[in-house]
This record gives sequence, structure tokens and C-alpha cells, in this order.
Amino acid sequence: MTTFWPWLSLAGLGAFHGVNPAMGWLFAVALGLHRQSRRTVWLSLIPIAIGHALSIATVLLVFAAFGTALDPNRFRIAAAVLILCVAGYSAVNGHRHRVRVGMQTGMAGLAVWSFLMATSHGAGLMLVPAVLSLCLADRGNELAIASSLPISLAALAVHSGVMLAVIAAVAFAVFEWLGLSALRSAWINFDRLWTLALGATGVALLVQ
Repeated sequence: MTTFWPWLSLAGLGAFHGVNPAMGWLFAVALGLHRQSRRTVWLSLIPIAIGHALSIATVLLVFAAFGTALDPNRFRIAAAVLILCVAGYSAVNGHRHRVRVGMQTGMAGLAVWSFLMATSHGAGLMLVPAVLSLCLADRGNELAIASSLPISLAALAVHSGVMLAVIAAVAFAVFEWLGLSALRSAWINFDRLWTLALGATGVALLVQ
């Protein structure tokens, strides 16, 4: 059971990232409507998911590298402070410095946009507590590069798979049935939710 909840957390974060319009489905739907093409919506989801996964992978690679070089307790505290700093910056400034990509962008541009958006939002940082728990459960009270890399890759696969499924489902529902106009009366401020989630992640890691 000690290793079940981190995996469930990774899947839940994948769903949360997937339903967040800033992570890509809104852009995919907008592109599809702009070009009057259902195919564009589905094709757009692929580079969006790839860019997000690459951003997460970059964070987890840094986690694996630094985590094996530092004492696990010190690393946990340092990671918690970093996440709380990102959450604090987001709370004060919001996400004003958004990455701008036009409607004429191609698949490569979408992947780059998705990578930069996920990175600037601190998406990969949210996975650190769950991955750290899995690594410590696997190795006792120490981190080793040989075990942390496979666990990080498995965590990335679970998170990215769930995220792709969710953004596909949301994009399909909005493009086929709801339309963007329906979102005006059912909009949720995901910027605030994201900031709260980052803060909760940092606190959870601090008291872990």
C-alpha cells in the first residue's frame, strides 16, 4: 500500500494537468476550429503531449541526478523550498509571461510551446514528492541512480498516459459538443487552482 498511493497521485496529476486548458487542449480545439478540421484537433494532441512529457522528463532527470548526489532529507527540503518559491511567484505574478504561438504554427511549434508552458508552470515539480516516495520505498532511506531512473521513467509513462487520455477526452467534448462559447459560463480559474496545487505539493514534500 505504501507504493500504491504515489502511483495514484501520479495518475491524478496527469488528469489534473490534462484538464487544465493551459496545458494544451484549449489550443488544440482553437486550432481545429480556426482551420475547420477535426483532424487538426487530434493531430495537435500528439506534439502537445510530447512537449509536456519532455518537460516532465527534464525535471525528473534533474531530480535523479541531484537526488543521488545529496542527502535525501536535504534534497527533499531543497525541492520543497523550490516548489514553494514557484508557487509564491505564481501567486504574486500569475502566469503573465505566457508563451505566444500563433494559429499558423506547425507540429514542431506546438511541441515547443507545450514544453515551455509545462516548464514555466512548474508541471514537473508536482511529480517530485510521488517519485521521491517511490524511490525511497524502493531503496530504503537512500537514492541510487540505478533505481531512480527506471522509477522516474515509469512515473513519466503513467502521468503522460493519463494526461493524454484526459486532454483527448476534453478536446473531443469541447470540439464536438460544447464549443468554446459554452466555456464562458462554465470557466474555472485554473491559474489559482494550479498555484494552490503547487503550494500543496511543496508543503507535502516539506512534511513528508
